[in-house]
Amino acid sequence: MKVIRAKSAGFCWGVERAIDIAREYARSGRSPVYTDGPLIHNRQMMEVLTKEGVREVGDYQSKASVEEGMGNREGAVMVVRAHGISPERRTYLKSLGMDFRDATCPDVGIIAGKIRLHAKRGFSTVIFGDPAHPEVIGLLGYAEGKGHVVRDEAEIDALPPLGKDVCMVSQSTMFTDEFSRLGIHLKKAYPEALVIDTICGATKDRQGDISTLKNEGAEAVVVIGGRHSANTVKLAKLVEMSGMHCFHVETAAELNFETLQRYQTVGVTAGASTPAFLIDEVVKRLESL
Repeated sequence: MKVIRAKSAGFCWGVERAIDIAREYARSGRSPVYTDGPLIHNRQMMEVLTKEGVREVGDYQSKASVEEGMGNREGAVMVVRAHGISPERRTYLKSLGMDFRDATCPDVGIIAGKIRLHAKRGFSTVIFGDPAHPEVIGLLGYAEGKGHVVRDEAEIDALPPLGKDVCMVSQSTMFTDEFSRLGIHLKKAYPEALVIDTICGATKDRQGDISTLKNEGAEAVVVIGGRHSANTVKLAKLVEMSGMHCFHVETAAELNFETLQRYQTVGVTAGASTPAFLIDEVVKRLESL
């Protein structure tokens, strides 16, 4: 079997930065290193980090209290994960009496800055994304009560009157073509709306690599990553939309070798929260067929 590994597979720079920040504290002797919710959306990598002294508290959406899961706070540090948090959440975490370090992905920070800038000018904000995703929950906090989350044209049509000034941004991991289409749809009701493409470069690279895998002859693609990882789920969906067979797995143990042996060429890609050791293991197992 020929195995083609996507160039962009694995950690994006924002995720790698957050992990490096947490690890730096742990290796320097700080204990414990707390993260507000899972630092990244990959269970296997979180297990590795837990063994290194990084402890997840709170919940997936960064909404619940973190104090119940904490022990002694003396010498502890709170690290904000790559998805970012709302200003209100930031105030709460800083009030806990421990050191605070923001590991929000700079790309997400740029989106938050754009929302805050326009909110200060009186704009209503429309965010294309998943309303239950922690990144979107955090971004809404910068809209000063005038933020709305949409996933499709029907939800745009159901928006309340937004006023004269409207801006639209995107969760960093969405499909670029869907964002473009929804931006055009929004402008039908609000011709002067500012539509700002905030989908990150890493997401665009991963989406573009799906086409590259197909052009290089891949008949099927194994997508590696957590089932709660938004960008991984979207990669799997894009593979299917591209007409290739998709196998979404978290680890090599989930590979269906009986089915995969039918293909002569298989592509491998992974979400932005998937560590290299998981990708290496999948490639190794596939190449052994």
